[in-house]
Amino acid sequence: MPQLPAPAYPADVRARLEADAKEVIARYPGSRSALLPLLHLVQSEEGYVSRTGMAFCAELLGLTTAEVTAVATFYTMYRRRPSGDYQVGVCTNTLCAVMGGDAIFDRLKEHLGVGNDETTEDGKVTLEHIECNAACDFAPVVMVNWEFFDNQTPESATRLVDDLIAGRTVEPTRGAPLCTYKDTARILAGFPDERPGAVEATGGAGAASLIGLKLAKGEAAPQARVVAPRGEAPRDRPQKGAEHLSSHDAPQQTSASDPDHPAGPAAEEGE
Repeated sequence: MPQLPAPAYPADVRARLEADAKEVIARYPGSRSALLPLLHLVQSEEGYVSRTGMAFCAELLGLTTAEVTAVATFYTMYRRRPSGDYQVGVCTNTLCAVMGGDAIFDRLKEHLGVGNDETTEDGKVTLEHIECNAACDFAPVVMVNWEFFDNQTPESATRLVDDLIAGRTVEPTRGAPLCTYKDTARILAGFPDERPGAVEATGGAGAASLIGLKLAKGEAAPQARVVAPRGEAPRDRPQKGAEHLSSHDAPQQTSASDPDHPAGPAAEEGE
């Protein structure tokens, strides 16, 4: 059935959003290029990209609502229905999955009483699986409003969502302090993050990535095996016991869940 036209924003909301939108549009030589940040802007208002928000973007950029809808439905970072204050994404792609991501996701679904892309009744947490968080050396990884929580287990992830719901302070493993999903959306729209210390907060690569970098530079230990280019014989043979497990081997415990190898920041790069 045809839908009625989307309701307009209240006059005060529209005036505020229009002022912000004009600031965003002025950054681009062509107004159409401002669509992605404008979608983040309207998402910061309602917590998702509503039909009202898409109509607003279309009007200001001289686009059709169909053109705006095509973009808003293509990118998963734009929510299409109301969501929680905290977007909890569990990586279930290959490496995180075998390291425990699937178990984490199943535990959180049961614990929160929601399915994928659903929000708790109190409106605090929206749970979703994510294809890849681009942090494989910290697997399994959970993100909250795009901030990293590394080396998670079902138990630690459960404590994390409980703390979020209870309003307790939660610190990401690396990156800026947490803020609400609406505040995150405004930052992604290109407006400054004015929280003290937020811009300076950062994090480095994990030990696995740094070891790989040393290997690529030829700085690895002599007994380390380097894969030869296709068609060439291996330059050396691995020492007994140095064989590296492949992704087809049994999943290994994460550092956070292995009491013999607890997680923690490395003292020096690569150590």
